[in-house]
Amino acid sequence: MLSGSAGPSLCAPFYFMIYYIKTQKGWGMFGNLKNLWLSISLKKKLGILSIIVILVMGLSVAFNIFVMNFSLDTFNVILNDNSLSYDLQEAMEEEARVFEEYVRDRSFQKEEEYRKACYRTGRCLSSLPFDYRIIGPERYARTWNIKNGYEGYKSYRDQVLEMNPLDDDFVQELYRVYRMQTYLQTYARRLVQATLKEGKESYTQKVPGLYYVPHMIIAYSIIMIITVLVITRLLGDTLVYPMVKLAHCSRKIAGNDFSGDDLTIENQDEMGELVRAFNMMKHATEGYIHTLTEKNEMAERLHRKEVERIEVEKRLDAARLELLKSQINPHFLFNTLNMIACMAKLEEADTTERMISSLSNLFRYNLKTSEQIVPLEQELKVVTDYMYIQQMRFGSRITYEAALTVDDTVAMIPAFTLQPLLKMRLSTGCPGKNREEGSF
Repeated sequence: MLSGSAGPSLCAPFYFMIYYIKTQKGWGMFGNLKNLWLSISLKKKLGILSIIVILVMGLSVAFNIFVMNFSLDTFNVILNDNSLSYDLQEAMEEEARVFEEYVRDRSFQKEEEYRKACYRTGRCLSSLPFDYRIIGPERYARTWNIKNGYEGYKSYRDQVLEMNPLDDDFVQELYRVYRMQTYLQTYARRLVQATLKEGKESYTQKVPGLYYVPHMIIAYSIIMIITVLVITRLLGDTLVYPMVKLAHCSRKIAGNDFSGDDLTIENQDEMGELVRAFNMMKHATEGYIHTLTEKNEMAERLHRKEVERIEVEKRLDAARLELLKSQINPHFLFNTLNMIACMAKLEEADTTERMISSLSNLFRYNLKTSEQIVPLEQELKVVTDYMYIQQMRFGSRITYEAALTVDDTVAMIPAFTLQPLLKMRLSTGCPGKNREEGSF
């Protein structure tokens, strides 16, 4: 029997093996196997791991069966031998009792009991183990004596039962049968004693081995734990660790962070291909995002430039309009004043007053109007004054008419729109004609 300190000393080598396997030195001893393992496909890896798990389970079942058989067979053999020997002794005693009752009472019921007792004795006798290599010399001798003695007893017993109870020698022969029964019962008790003695010796020899069973279970459990750790390590290096790295890198990419290094694993299987494809997709996605960012920035810059260009054009148009206004006012002012001076000599004061009123309205509108958008009605009034003055200048050479298809009180147009157009139309009239016509 092992001492109490044997457990830790027995487990220490296995703990060292676990540590050694986890280190790179342990893997270095199996470099070729490691490279082979990393190069095979995931399907084959799972198949190999499944086979290992099945083998571990099968070994566990076999070990449990071995331990149970080792424990139970020892006791079953001893108990079975003792039971057979005791059954034979009990059957012989029962047969002797029933035989005595049957001799006194030859009824049918007693005869049936007697036959059953004899059948039981013969069955128990045939059930006794009778192999010299198994039961040993002493039990073999006892069993041989009982078997041979019972055959002689059986033949003599049947002869006595066939005798007439009234014969003179019947009683003497009957007592001889009783003595033979006594001898057989004695042999049976001695067989029981020999069986018990041999069973005790066998039990005494096998009991020390039973004390090693717990240590065997501990050692086997440690081996199974090491196997499970190795399988777990293989699964972790082959599947779990690469998947964790992929998940971590995917979370960083989801946060638009491409700063991490490329994933590197030693697998040459589908997982290795997946990691390499992931790295390529990472670089492609990073370049695509950078390209989109640059395009967006360029689009924003172009948009800002376009807005600035439109704003500049607006300011330029306003400046041009102001320039036209500044050019129209002085020119028109001097021409009108000259024309008023001439008309004052030729006509009454009413015409002069009308022209001066129209001129003042034009000056007032040009100088005091600051809105960019004005009603069409307001612009038409100014145009009417302007055309009146022009008609006063050119007389019947200028005619015009206004054709409106909209409500001039509701329609809105930019200020100073019609007057420059009319001036341009008048200034580009065809030469050689006595009339200039304008329409709007």
